[in-house]
Formats: sequence, structure tokens, C-alpha cells
Amino acid sequence: MALRGVWQLQKLVVSYCNWGGSSRGIRAFMESELPALIEKNPQLEVVTELSRGQHPYLKGIYRNRNERVVCVKNMDPEQVLLNATRLRNSLGRKVVKLRTRHVTKHPSVQGTWTTAVKF
Repeated sequence: MALRGVWQLQKLVVSYCNWGGSSRGIRAFMESELPALIEKNPQLEVVTELSRGQHPYLKGIYRNRNERVVCVKNMDPEQVLLNATRLRNSLGRKVVKLRTRHVTKHPSVQGTWTTAVKF
């Protein structure tokens, strides 16, 4: 996803094994879907690394120095493409759990407004 016109995903690392059965889908993804992904996203640096005997994964390295790793073990090429586009579309921020549904800098003294108020 672009923040202020700048894509946040800087590098996509595709790690796979050339022998293992769990890497079958990512090897097919690299032959069929990856060239089109690189062509559509010229701002993205795509690196493939061979790691024998390991399960395949996609690693997204973002401009804010965060990393996200997604395991793509035993997935189809379409599912691997879906995960790669999800990494591309995310901002790379850490997930923050909200404590309440209503987030504000200046909380109301009287409480939050609801439509069920009886006068």
C-alpha cells in the first residue's frame, strides 16, 4: 500500500526448496505468476533464495524496517500470489490491539454518545 504516494514494501524475499514437496506450489508460482508480478510492480525488489530442506516462505521487508514472514507451505500458486499481494498492500506496521471501540485523544467527560439515549 502506498503511504503519501510511496509504496511501503521495499523488498520481497521468496525462499523455497528445489527438492521438497511442500515447495511445489511456490516453484510453480515462480514460473507462472512471479514474472507478471515483477512487471506490474517495478518499485518492488524481488529476491529469490534457495534454502534446501526448509519450508517455503515469503518475507516482506518494509521501509520502516519491519519484516513480515508468511509461510506458504503446500499452497497453490494462486494462494501464494494472494499472500504476495497482501504483503505488498500492507503498510508494514505492527498490529495494535484496541482496548475500546471508540478511540479519541480527548475522551468525553459525559461518556460516549449512543443512539439509545433516553431523555
